[in-house]
Amino acid sequence: MRTLVDLGDAQVRALDELAKAEKRSRASLIRQAIEDYLARRRAGQQDDAFGLWGERRQDGLAYQEKLRGEW
Repeated sequence: MRTLVDLGDAQVRALDELAKAEKRSRASLIRQAIEDYLARRRAGQQDDAFGLWGERRQDGLAYQEKLRGEW
């Protein structure tokens, strides 16, 4: 799929320099940058739940068993 993106002159120059140094196309660099960004975002979302129980003094398993005992 093609997508139109507006880039500043400095960004285009920097991409062109990097593309030349790495012997890759500008489009390839942009695709890789987007993939890296999405991977970081996905990783951040997975980490959102870690530590939610940390401040509680009660054991998580004991709490779970107590709740299930109410059923």
